[in-house]
Amino acid sequence: MGAAVAQVTPLPEEDIWQDEASPWDEYESTRPGILAPVATALPAAPVVLTAPAGPGGSDRLAEIFAGDAVRSGEEIGAGSAVIADTDLLPVLPALRDLLPGGALRRGSVVAAGGWSLLCLALAAGPVASGAWCAVAGLPQLGVRAAADAGLDPGRLLLIPDLGPSWPQVVASLLDGCDLVLLCPPARPSAQVRRKLEAAVRRYGAVLLVAGDWDGAQTRLRVTSQEWTGIGRGHGRLQARLAQVVADGRGEWSRPRARWLWLPGPDGSVAAVAVADETDDAWRETNAG
Repeated sequence: MGAAVAQVTPLPEEDIWQDEASPWDEYESTRPGILAPVATALPAAPVVLTAPAGPGGSDRLAEIFAGDAVRSGEEIGAGSAVIADTDLLPVLPALRDLLPGGALRRGSVVAAGGWSLLCLALAAGPVASGAWCAVAGLPQLGVRAAADAGLDPGRLLLIPDLGPSWPQVVASLLDGCDLVLLCPPARPSAQVRRKLEAAVRRYGAVLLVAGDWDGAQTRLRVTSQEWTGIGRGHGRLQARLAQVVADGRGEWSRPRARWLWLPGPDGSVAAVAVADETDDAWRETNAG
């Protein structure tokens, strides 16, 4: 499965950030002109964007999204092939017990504890329901792997290289996409976190972080895993049993854990029956 690649023309030499000492102030004042939501009609394959060539090109990736071919998230509504206005983005059934309200709540940050299949599983449900998803800062993501995890390639926007001004790029993506899966290229400062969290709330998007994020409303992590298919020195890996622990803030501060097939023998993500979770003999039989 291939990916459509958008060739980016270098932008003019002048910086869009007039005040280098305070780029966020300039970002706030010029936001309507430079922020760019997802394209009105994306192709059937994911669009892959990289930082433009030329001096300072990577600092101005956010400006690429602006133009006549895009529209703001406020213009996207019912009947536009985008998920209808709602406070929740549905997730796969196996993940519902691990999230407040059994879904991803718009305006929230979810930390998934590092890049893994869990990140793709969390994004698969919203995309299957019609949401647009941007994957930023993950050059290792394979389009085939994303499709196998249930993500429609036609609803993916891939930005493998965010450049040094990555917070502004992410803010632009939050304006145009329902869900942004982000692997930050650097540990964000408290100021950057506050700015991006404000953008998440303002645009009603979900920021799904492949890693840690101080102040995330919900945190998930794989704490234990067992592979199946390996016998006594022979066999092939067929599936993985993973224990996922979720906690967060407020009423979700008490940790809860679930065993999941991540993936199962058929490649899908599924919950392990409660009776099986507590059956050590069953796990010893099914885990190599």
